[in-house]
Amino acid sequence: MKQIRLIIIALFIATGMHASTTLPLKGTIISPTDNNIQYIGRICFQNPQRPRFTYPGTQINARFTGTSLKLWAKPRSGYFMAQIDQAEPFKVSMMGERDSVVTLATALPQGEHTVRLMYVIEGYELKPEFRGFILDQGASLLPPPPLPGRTIEFIGNSITCAYGNESVKESDHFEYETENHYLGYAQETCRQLEAYAHIVARSGIGVYRSYGGPKTGTPDNVMTAEYEYTNLYDHTERWDFSRYQPQLVCINLGTNDLSTNNYDVKLFQQAYYRFVSQVRSHNPNAKILLLCGSMLNGKELEVCRRVLDEVAADAKKNGDNEVYRFDFTPQTGNLHYGADWHPSLWQHQKMAAELTAYIRQLMQWF
Repeated sequence: MKQIRLIIIALFIATGMHASTTLPLKGTIISPTDNNIQYIGRICFQNPQRPRFTYPGTQINARFTGTSLKLWAKPRSGYFMAQIDQAEPFKVSMMGERDSVVTLATALPQGEHTVRLMYVIEGYELKPEFRGFILDQGASLLPPPPLPGRTIEFIGNSITCAYGNESVKESDHFEYETENHYLGYAQETCRQLEAYAHIVARSGIGVYRSYGGPKTGTPDNVMTAEYEYTNLYDHTERWDFSRYQPQLVCINLGTNDLSTNNYDVKLFQQAYYRFVSQVRSHNPNAKILLLCGSMLNGKELEVCRRVLDEVAADAKKNGDNEVYRFDFTPQTGNLHYGADWHPSLWQHQKMAAELTAYIRQLMQWF
């Protein structure tokens, strides 16, 4: 595999990284710059040959000819879910220290095929990069599949990331292997609504105070500080909000602000209202939906619901009539737990069913 990578790299340098290059290994390299690749999500193209991303839910889709398809990415980029045509989606691991090419499909019937590839973990530590596809010799990409007309942005914490949803014990702790955003409530909601989404989410993050932080807050490590940038904890590029204007923005924050019984309700409410104003400034035509749940219970659940109700009411008093509220049913364990008491796969399905029903009415998406 090392020799193959060296051949590929040398060939790219020699050809100036054109959109497609024929390899002596009976393969055709498709560069990330190929106009037929469909990207979804916050992706940094500062180096167009090495687009990088950090958020779960980032998608790379394409239609192609031939009988096989390989993914080329930076080693240790993480985990993806891949779907070829209408076959069952499957998980792809790129956690090896050296291998950077993974086969996604082989022995397909000759003809046209579709690949839908989704990054399903939080990548801010791994810093993944997409480096292209490899097709059969002489094969090529075709214009990508059309995107749905319904657009959403999900802003959230570990619940939206789907932390630990592939684990089956609450005593388990975080591992990349058990986080699968594809099977989380956000993407399941999108599939049910025939919509697509950008995701801006990170485990442990809040609006005024991230998990375990001091009562006074963690202003340098909250969503208000990171929302402006393309990649999480990378402030080299501000996100261009004109690249994506969703019809609906769903915010599910507050669980970490109210964690460890060390919070200031007034500071939380002030920060939440500022964040809603920040989101509105970048998405002037979107409906904004404030979500609560499903991990909170008791006093913290009451506080979060009351604060979000008041934030939505204050927005309306100030002339913004498109801020709404929705509460997930709190988890009780009857659907089991994922790692560290996070929602299980079954809890995420329940959350998606609840949210889908509400959004259908709100957006009239029938």
